[in-house]
Amino acid sequence: MGCCSGRCTLIFICTLQLVLALERQVFDFLGYQWAPILANFFHIIIVILGLFGTIQYRPRYIVVYTVWAALWVAWNVFIICFYLDVGGLSKDSDLLTFNISAHHSWWSEHGPGCVRREMPQAPGVRTTESHSYITVMGCLMEYQYIEVVHSGTQILVALLGFVYACYVVSAITEEEDSYQWYTRPSCSLVVTYQRFTGCK
Repeated sequence: MGCCSGRCTLIFICTLQLVLALERQVFDFLGYQWAPILANFFHIIIVILGLFGTIQYRPRYIVVYTVWAALWVAWNVFIICFYLDVGGLSKDSDLLTFNISAHHSWWSEHGPGCVRREMPQAPGVRTTESHSYITVMGCLMEYQYIEVVHSGTQILVALLGFVYACYVVSAITEEEDSYQWYTRPSCSLVVTYQRFTGCK
């Protein structure tokens, strides 16, 4: 396969996925979103595996990447449903933080145009577990839509990766089959030669 083939396109898609995953991982770390952090971690590992398989002509690694791409699409569909409150899910729940903390998306307080104001509690009421009351105003875009855009971008790139990975696997398999056909002698010719010469 040449440089302008599906293989080079898949290498580009995997590289783009790594950049997008690292960007998303940073913001999930800032928001203490532990479930997405774990999902992003596995995603980065599998994408590196798929990238290695594509460069080294290892179809098994690319198949693993293909299966993960389908699971990644499903995960991001779940994230979209979570932030849009679809099917009983609620963006205000602590599901993505494993109920460890009450943190939410980093974009909820730091979105474009958002003004964050912190109002401390009364001095006599403050305890070691109390937190300041935070109000956010003036956001140009609600944080749930920013998360939906992130997940939608991930779905689009993963679908492209899935399609090109299937194509690359089939192309590599065809190349291996044709190579074996050209280098492997025909069984019938070997048997005829053995019978003609009396050699075994």
